[in-house]
Amino acid sequence: MSDDDFTDFFGDAEPRLRRALVAAYGPDRGREAAAEALTYAWQHWPRVKNMTNPVGYLYRVGQSKSRRRRRAPVFPTTPGSDEPWHEPGLPEALNRLTERERAAVVLIEGYGWTYREVAETVGVARSSVQVYFERGLAKLRASLGVRTGEAGNE
Repeated sequence: MSDDDFTDFFGDAEPRLRRALVAAYGPDRGREAAAEALTYAWQHWPRVKNMTNPVGYLYRVGQSKSRRRRRAPVFPTTPGSDEPWHEPGLPEALNRLTERERAAVVLIEGYGWTYREVAETVGVARSSVQVYFERGLAKLRASLGVRTGEAGNE
């Protein structure tokens, strides 16, 4: 097992994996799931390093680890926090999305990922990511009372 190979992989994979799992499961569960998935990668490095899409596989490992934990609010509201300003109803609206819809919306809108990048990371087809994104965005808009495409809507 080469420490250098794993170190290089970890440097590239950790931010992508962490962001994807945080987008799906929230900050606490997502970070824990990413850490557990990367621990798994270290323990099984000879097998993981030869995979076609190791980050996508580790995303699935993180999903499995996360599902064993109790269900808590995904994006808790924290009044008076030092977080950047956001729509006050956004955490609750994000919590109402499915994991896949939430991951697609947060990764594409929040992090600027492409459909292809999301698809590779979460291990689904690009067309599926587009569907999850469009459904999730439509649900968010409805939940937050955002109207689009209307003349005179300013």
